[in-house]
Amino acid sequence: MTEIRTPRLVLRRWLEDDLAPLSEIHADPVVMRRIGDGRPRSTEQTAEDIEAWEEEWDEEGFGVFAVELLGSGELAGAVGLYVADAPDEVAGQVAIGWRLGRVFWGQGYASEAAHAALEFALQDRGLDRVVAVLRTDDRASAAVADKLGMQAEGTVRHPVHGHDLTLFGIDLTQYQEW
Repeated sequence: MTEIRTPRLVLRRWLEDDLAPLSEIHADPVVMRRIGDGRPRSTEQTAEDIEAWEEEWDEEGFGVFAVELLGSGELAGAVGLYVADAPDEVAGQVAIGWRLGRVFWGQGYASEAAHAALEFALQDRGLDRVVAVLRTDDRASAAVADKLGMQAEGTVRHPVHGHDLTLFGIDLTQYQEW
């Protein structure tokens, strides 16, 4: 089982007990407003997300981690890697993403977990490049990407949902220099 520990967090594979707390996070319209189509997700949709993330782990050797607080064991959210399917500019590339419950915002958890996931991608899994696809109006996520050393590489319109996206990227050489 893949597990990463940071000073305050544990990034791990998904457990059955994670469905309820992740469903609460996915039900929050403020959390979800800049993810996917911007709408909250049902418990059934959340279960499908976890199943898809676990399948990606099995198929690719990487995926989206469950993020729990080291001290309490409380599920804070999801951070990790996935193969992007849109927009076309990054389709097929490995992307990093994060979503945390609102009570966990502003404490550096997203940056801490994303840094661990990026290091896992580039050092442990031997990937040469990782991208991030963020809503252009999501300043907090852009700040996380900046803290990871990712560079903005352009903007595009989401092919399905129509909102503006900023594409970020970092390759192994840039990461090592960062």
